Amino acid sequence: MKIIILANKNIASNYALNLLIPGLRGHDISVFLSSKVGASQNNIPRLETLKFFEQNRFNQLMSPLINRVHFESKCKTFEQLNEYLLQLMEVLNKINSFENIEKIRKHQLDLIISIRYGNILKDDVINIPSFGVLNLHSGLLPEYRGVMATFWSMLNDEKEIGTTLHYIEDGSIDSGRILSKSRFEVDKNKSYLWHVLNLYVSGVELILNAIFLIEKIKR
Repeated sequence: MKIIILANKNIASNYALNLLIPGLRGHDISVFLSSKVGASQNNIPRLETLKFFEQNRFNQLMSPLINRVHFESKCKTFEQLNEYLLQLMEVLNKINSFENIEKIRKHQLDLIISIRYGNILKDDVINIPSFGVLNLHSGLLPEYRGVMATFWSMLNDEKEIGTTLHYIEDGSIDSGRILSKSRFEVDKNKSYLWHVLNLYVSGVELILNAIFLIEKIKR
């Protein structure tokens, strides 16, 4: 199948792509990255600190060093993941622009997969792939919609957190048909970032299972 993956250029998306892309061998995969999520947050100090740990430290400090010394690890940088792709990953922030819609349309897509992507997709993009757009949301829907769902779940002292795989059917947020969910118990001895990363171990399995079923329909 011809699949585009939309992700954000941060450590959580990187980990998810490390789990997902090798499992998609045999498919025609392209990856487009957003460099931020949503609008500017007006330099709120605590959000800037979170941005440093989730994004800037990984992209500006860790990844260049790993790429330069050719360090072998189980998790590859965005640049190293390009070895699985027919074309290099590209930053694409204004996905709903006419130019970028045409770029995506030329792929003659079967499916779009979104993981932490930073833009809200509009109808012109959503209607391109034959089998629609799937989003892996880092929260349990419908209770936890929107950004930082894991944070709000943990702040509310939930015993479990998880992911929801659902269709993106319009420009609203986290409201499409739900296909499946994954869950695991909160460990209060572990950090917030540990919980975010571990969402994708089972969350990516939801995506791979959905693609397997779509393949059967396509045949």
